Amino acid sequence: MVPRPKDECGGAPRVSRRRFLTAAGATAASSAAVGLSLKAKSAAASSAASSEQAISPGFFASQFYDAREKEALSDVVETGSPFRFWGPAEPKKVKAFEEEFAKYMGAKYALAVTSGTAALDCAVAGLEIGPGDEVIMPAYSWWSDYTCVVQAGALPVFGDIDRSLCLDPEDFARKITPRTKAVIAVHLLGGPCDMDPIMETARKKGIAVLEDAAQCVGGFSHGKKLGAIGDVGIYSFQLNKMISSGEGGAVVTDNPLIYERAARFHDVGILRNPFRERLGKSQVGEFGGENFRMSEFTGAVLGAQLSKLDTMLAGLRRAAGAVLDGIRDLPGIRLRKQPDPKGDQGYGVYFELQNKEARNRGIAELNKRGIPAGTLSGSVILPIERSVMNKQTRHPKWPSFTSPEGRAIQYGPDCCRQTQAIFDRFVQVRMGPKYTDSMIARIVAAIREVYPAVS
Repeated sequence: MVPRPKDECGGAPRVSRRRFLTAAGATAASSAAVGLSLKAKSAAASSAASSEQAISPGFFASQFYDAREKEALSDVVETGSPFRFWGPAEPKKVKAFEEEFAKYMGAKYALAVTSGTAALDCAVAGLEIGPGDEVIMPAYSWWSDYTCVVQAGALPVFGDIDRSLCLDPEDFARKITPRTKAVIAVHLLGGPCDMDPIMETARKKGIAVLEDAAQCVGGFSHGKKLGAIGDVGIYSFQLNKMISSGEGGAVVTDNPLIYERAARFHDVGILRNPFRERLGKSQVGEFGGENFRMSEFTGAVLGAQLSKLDTMLAGLRRAAGAVLDGIRDLPGIRLRKQPDPKGDQGYGVYFELQNKEARNRGIAELNKRGIPAGTLSGSVILPIERSVMNKQTRHPKWPSFTSPEGRAIQYGPDCCRQTQAIFDRFVQVRMGPKYTDSMIARIVAAIREVYPAVS
């Protein structure tokens, strides 16, 4: 067994997103228009902060649950038809959600599934990724981007992130080999990847682009919704995501062949209506698949949530924009690189300090002032995880690591030094869609007070 390096991610203990959200305090109250000078109010906000309740972004989706979700769920109960394909009455919720979601994302097809992980598995099946193929992905990401490749028998190859906190396009290009079948462009922490150079390189090399927009539902890049830029995109609707049904996911694509393979894979290899109706004709024969069918209860909640997505995003972007405007004039401050600032969700505000020690001091000082600050959250540095370094799979003869390339590849700290260094330097300050003017002013005041002392 290869021992896991001690505290590779930095001195501050890694905190799960759930703990990060629940530890900061009560959910933020309703917001009003900013309409104020944050810098002018910063001194007063800073002096009052110690006696105020800690600011918490809360869980976004559940802050917006109302009668629309209740009514949609009641419809399913009353019809007695929770299965999406048949029942005592005609099921409509999942089908309607797929059609509305495809329209919202600007894609031709959408497939609703049980989770973001299931969506990745379906997308990989749609791209026919399998043994002998290599798939490049960011070293800092969620487990599912790695496991979907391993479960297909293919070989994960890690690229470093850059200051966008997403895949470094230059390192992506360096990691390409003749066996590279696809790249997973993961839009992390509410911000888009630098998609233009990634798409340019992928198209030149004949590499498929799978977008993981699980952490950036509703984000966009230069006018096009994330997930609908590459060959296929996926989303998650788990509780930590922008809209949520507790669990759930979706796949979008304009490619009918990818769509049919994904649809078959999600339903034990068969192809039912409405997929046949959407495709017009089948191009793929039956094959063994999984069962990732979404229920009508889940589709009901997501249909109601989708109608509120723009409102949620507007609240987040308002808060993040106001905080950024309030701190960007700080001498020497290095903010997160944003390939398209307008397309960012506004999930958080991120700034870089000189080293891990300064980052930890900055986080501690902000937390003392009730500010929801922490290290980067929601993902892990995968190459330094024990099971990844040891290439552990569910069977010792699993094809991902039995090929010459699979045996030769080495994971661990040496393959992601740039990623670890970036992780160690960045402070994350979470935003909430219902932050009030006073909360925003407190955040600005705290950063303006703390940053010069720790930078």
